[in-house]
Amino acid sequence: MSVASLRYLFTPELLDGRLVSDISDTAQRDGAAKREEGSASSKAPSKRTSPSRWQTIEYFFYYIIVIIVVPSMFKAAYDISKEEHPNYLRYSSILSKGWIPGRKVDNTDMQYKGFRDNIPILAIVLIGHSALRKLSTKILGNGNIESRVIFDNFFAAVFLLALHGISYFKVLFLMATNYAIVKYFGPSKATPFVSWGYNLVFLFLNEWNRGYMFGRMFGPEYGWIDNKYGGIMPRWEVHFNFTMLRIISFNMDYYWALTAGPDLERTPPSHQSDKDRVSTSHPLSYYNFSTYHAYCLYSPLYIAGPIITFNDYVAQNIHAARQALPPTNFKPVVLYAVRFLLSLLCMELVLHYCYVQAISKAAHHPYNAWINDTPFQLMMIGYFNLHIIWLKLLIPWRFFRLWSLVDSIDPPENMLRCMSDNYSAVGFWRGWHRSYNRWNIRYLYIPLGGSKKRPVINMLVVFTFVALWHDLSLTLLTWGWLIVLFILPELTARALLPYNRYGGNWWYRPLAAMGGTLTVLTMCGANLVGFALGVDGVKQLVYDGIINAGWAGVVFLGGTLGCLFVGINIMFEIREEEARRGLFLGC
Repeated sequence: MSVASLRYLFTPELLDGRLVSDISDTAQRDGAAKREEGSASSKAPSKRTSPSRWQTIEYFFYYIIVIIVVPSMFKAAYDISKEEHPNYLRYSSILSKGWIPGRKVDNTDMQYKGFRDNIPILAIVLIGHSALRKLSTKILGNGNIESRVIFDNFFAAVFLLALHGISYFKVLFLMATNYAIVKYFGPSKATPFVSWGYNLVFLFLNEWNRGYMFGRMFGPEYGWIDNKYGGIMPRWEVHFNFTMLRIISFNMDYYWALTAGPDLERTPPSHQSDKDRVSTSHPLSYYNFSTYHAYCLYSPLYIAGPIITFNDYVAQNIHAARQALPPTNFKPVVLYAVRFLLSLLCMELVLHYCYVQAISKAAHHPYNAWINDTPFQLMMIGYFNLHIIWLKLLIPWRFFRLWSLVDSIDPPENMLRCMSDNYSAVGFWRGWHRSYNRWNIRYLYIPLGGSKKRPVINMLVVFTFVALWHDLSLTLLTWGWLIVLFILPELTARALLPYNRYGGNWWYRPLAAMGGTLTVLTMCGANLVGFALGVDGVKQLVYDGIINAGWAGVVFLGGTLGCLFVGINIMFEIREEEARRGLFLGC
């Protein structure tokens, strides 16, 4: 691999080619590039970019800090994961046998364990799906979307019967009922309300009734049906949350197609930008049950996404049907696969050498496995827990997106940046589960009024939905409201000190870095509450690591703030470097 290819391997452009191609296509066609709220765009280098600081004395000082601190962070997590550590026996029983000699693996996260243990099977399914797609193309022919939809429907039915067994028909019933309702109301103004109401009701009912198991609904004597015909993954209602997003996408895209007026001359799919593919309606004949079923249950993206809108799915299928398979430009897909494998290797190394999940989940007493650890070690338990959460989401998303790319369907990349490369709460949520963020903007935030009408209330509604969509729990609801609370200071600061007015002043960048430092701390706390330790766990971590540690805790907190300040200044320069080559990610 050449040096240029190696550098490209770690660029945002590799993760999502639409970052550069879509806007340039629009610019050529329309004469100007437009930026979409909450999305990345690529333009000519901005006049606001400053000269590079990478070779300045200031940044050489930052490099020294990074060289000292980052290895120390890994060492702290590794030290508390050694067999010789006094607390090792408190959590070692929940570790699993690892493949690295002399190391066990922290496979205690059940969500990631399910994916990790089934990677070989999923890889076989990916290869089989690709081979069958080629075969179906030869049999059904190429050049029209119908042949691709037929294959997607057939494979989805087999795939879901294997995954959920008889519960596939429960999914089918909910989809068919929704389809009938939306077709009945059509262009009526009631359609959006009925669509959202129907799907929210069943979001709650599915969870409360635990997927309508036969043994639970009709008595224990019918439990054999669930056991014998429940499929590989009986809890279909967990994955229906993603299906619900696609159902609403179909409903709203169909509604907007009905209310858009007479069909206008449309750009051919091969020349559409990402924004055009999402926003451009199709002829009403495409909004049929066959395409609806194929879209909602599209196998590569069914289990966990990323989310692609109905309009985008149809546009890309029209384009893919006219192309040879595999994709003509296969090099980016191969490099993306390499990037996925590197992420997977990174996760394996972390799970084999940093047992922070097991420590925070130790049996008998939830916090006894970190007793007598130093403030630095305690905070590394929290920090590496967050990194594992990031990786456990990133890796499945990239695998399923890779599968989709091999199939010539290009959904948005869900995570553009490393978890540790974020200083803005607003930017963080644009780049974290990016396809879901874009879905929320299109189908919820903008219809509610966006940033023009009641932006704070709209954000509260969005994050309440996001929290409840993830899990019907008070912990996640607390997380959602904390996010809104922590975003408000940033929005206020941006309004009082806008970059276009004060960005040229010498004091602006240090002040922004200080604000970013506080944002990082609050976002870490909110996400530890929502996805790792819960409210009580975070309280205990702060008490043990800072408050009860006396002066050691104060010194550690001061050092942490200083290190975050250094890191955020490096993040600033990374974004300036991207801007110099014409890339604006918005996160």
